[in-house]
Amino acid sequence: MADDVAGPAAAFLAALDEQQAAVARRPFGDGQRRWLEYRPEPRPGLLLGDMGPVARKAAHRLLATALAPPAYAQAMAVIALEEVLDRRENWVRGRHSDDYRVVIFGTPGDDRWAWRFEGHHLSVTITVVDGVVSPAPIFLGANPARVDLAGRPALRPLGVEEDLGRAILLGLPPAQRDRAIVNDQAPYDIYSGPRPSSSRLEPVGLPRRDMPGAIGNMLDELVEIYLGRSAYPLNTDNLHFAWEGPPGPGIGHYYRIQGDDLLIEFDNTTADGNHAHTVLRRPRAEFGGDLLAEHHAQGS
Repeated sequence: MADDVAGPAAAFLAALDEQQAAVARRPFGDGQRRWLEYRPEPRPGLLLGDMGPVARKAAHRLLATALAPPAYAQAMAVIALEEVLDRRENWVRGRHSDDYRVVIFGTPGDDRWAWRFEGHHLSVTITVVDGVVSPAPIFLGANPARVDLAGRPALRPLGVEEDLGRAILLGLPPAQRDRAIVNDQAPYDIYSGPRPSSSRLEPVGLPRRDMPGAIGNMLDELVEIYLGRSAYPLNTDNLHFAWEGPPGPGIGHYYRIQGDDLLIEFDNTTADGNHAHTVLRRPRAEFGGDLLAEHHAQGS
């Protein structure tokens, strides 16, 4: 699997001139390798807008090696929404769909290397250590989360994740629903935030084992949707489901799913419930943390 991502990364670098490559490349030990920033803030790497058409297509092919086809389609919708958001804001912030950056850490094909594709509401990091791929974290957001046409959603990239989470909550018997709702108010943002380290949150809410069979199966389906974003397998166990805020649509709400080395968060917490964040993280293993620990233990 490591070869599947090394080839497209090398092809991306080969499409750059010397000056572009200097911007796009960093050592594997660079302090900005462990990084997650989904806000419209400065970030390292080569801007899509500064790439020629061949390099830009190579960047998208690289992103596609990390994401399953539905998640890649979601990512493309997230990028396109930057133009929609800029229009909604009367063009005052200069947002644009070229404002995403690609950075390569180390040399593709080496024992240790990584890459990241990132911009507003999108951050995908792949780390490769000794031929093993670590595909986390993966962040996808959407603002607006829903664009309507004639009162119906014309574009809603994260609608499945939102609707299935709410269906799980509303499908629970009242006593179990009360256990799942841990706060009547939604948080400002996801708890793990734009930070390079996601400390494991204490599991709260309702354990998967205490759910009725049909609702537990729905939770499994939702987890598989998040895990299925990655083109590489991830496993989990000991799930908990927690909800914060009102259950209805169109108002701020949040849920999270936790398991063994797994953190999934969803929020849609603006006043109109139309600005969504989702993230898949592995507190112990993201950015290849577990693989690097084993690598160093072996004296490699």
